[in-house]
Amino acid sequence: MKILMINKFLYPNGGSETYIFKLGEALNAHSHEVQYFGMEHEGRCVGNAVNAYTSDMDFHGGSKLSKLTYPIKTIYSSEARKKIRLVLDDFKPDVCHLNNFNYQLTPSIILEIRKWEKASGHKVKIVFTAHDYQLVCPNHMMNNPATHENCEKCGHGAFMNCTKGKCIHGSTAKSAIGTMEATFWKMKGTYKQIDTIICPTQFMKSKMDYNPVFKSKTVAMLNFIDAVEWKDTAKRDYVLYFGRFSEEKGIKTLISVCRELPDVQFIFAGTGSLEDEMKGVKNIKNVGFQTGEALETLIREARFSIYPSEWYENCPFSVMESQMYGTPVLGANIGGIPELITVGKTGELFESGNKEELKKQIQRLWEDKELTDSYSWNCKYISFDTVEQYYQKIMKIYF
Repeated sequence: MKILMINKFLYPNGGSETYIFKLGEALNAHSHEVQYFGMEHEGRCVGNAVNAYTSDMDFHGGSKLSKLTYPIKTIYSSEARKKIRLVLDDFKPDVCHLNNFNYQLTPSIILEIRKWEKASGHKVKIVFTAHDYQLVCPNHMMNNPATHENCEKCGHGAFMNCTKGKCIHGSTAKSAIGTMEATFWKMKGTYKQIDTIICPTQFMKSKMDYNPVFKSKTVAMLNFIDAVEWKDTAKRDYVLYFGRFSEEKGIKTLISVCRELPDVQFIFAGTGSLEDEMKGVKNIKNVGFQTGEALETLIREARFSIYPSEWYENCPFSVMESQMYGTPVLGANIGGIPELITVGKTGELFESGNKEELKKQIQRLWEDKELTDSYSWNCKYISFDTVEQYYQKIMKIYF
């Protein structure tokens, strides 16, 4: 089988890129042919046989002329259609697997795939993995950045709410472009051409199902995670947060709780706009952004980790990773987080944004070492799909 993996970034940039690279490797290992289509970039590490990619769109740089044309190019891209046609003619894929494509590649590639299918007579299945809420929310997050409130106003297709709320970077102009983009493709009915939409959580599926066009196409499939060696690691007396230091992640609420629990030691690992907020809080140690063995050790040795998010998290890898390393998670009961934690066995939940409940749960877990030790032991038996198990499931979708 030939699979064309489509994603705007073809270099390590985030979760969707990790997903396409690892899934592509698994497909290759099973003797399938995989090629990739997206933007050209100096860091590009995968590609296609005809070296056809769209021009790199740098929204934060570039010439004045290029910036003037971006509003049009983010809605419809004739370049993307021409370039993907070259790949389709050469590779003749059986499956086109879409990932993050809006704004840089645009949904116009879907039109070209179907046009090529009709012209060539070669049947192709279009599969889309939803890494965010883009198809039902122009700012991807279902969260208004100005008010930091979760918002579902656009969920049923009323995309003008994006402009009214200045939901994209707090800008009326950018939000208007987002509104136009979403409205244009809704009117054209382009997303009807997608055969299957993979949602990494049941929660995301429920939001995608707001749109009756999507409801008959969505399937929920948790993301895969690499299997890790189990180690009976000695725990140290600290609570860990690792991730981005931003408001939607619940960091302000967590820092406020930390101030009221001076006897609990917290370690924060990451970077972000709220980094200065933790300065002067004596029981918070900020170790900065960590990766590899250093991050693994931090996770393994923590009594428990906290994931206090206040937006509709999709399928946060950090929650899965913590448990895989034998560290229970105290997570906010929001988005896809509850689907990843077995309450009373590998962690606990608290009401998202509820400072008093978060404080109470931290105190309870901190004071009951026997309880957290039992949760850590239970993590040994946690069961998330490996990429091989995920491969077996996705092949049923491809066929």
